Amino acid sequence: MKKLNTFFAGLMLLLLSLQVNAQTKKGVDYFEGKWKIAIPGTPLGDLKRLIILEKKDNGLSGVVKDDATGKEIAKISKVEVKDNEITIYYNANDVDAVLLLTRKDDEHVAGNLLEAYTVEGIRVKE
Repeated sequence: MKKLNTFFAGLMLLLLSLQVNAQTKKGVDYFEGKWKIAIPGTPLGDLKRLIILEKKDNGLSGVVKDDATGKEIAKISKVEVKDNEITIYYNANDVDAVLLLTRKDDEHVAGNLLEAYTVEGIRVKE
């Protein structure tokens, strides 16, 4: 009987530890990091960008870079974060750009640029 009680106690601890690890990140914690973004069909062709987001003052800040060259395109001027959605504002080529990204899963986002171009993105593993 004692072995059975020990077994069930161990099983309960295992289940509790799995549930703690199963909690997913949201908001700033989810979007922080580097994201490779593909923007097909723009007048400039199919674009690939690297969005780098860092925590700053309980929010996010960062830069937009060309994924191929690593050259900085713009500094991000404003970031609005919700649980599973982020809106990124920046100015590139004299255009005030608004990039909306919505979480698909732990590693992927989808959204739009300027409400005109579809966007797909993947987290860059470091």
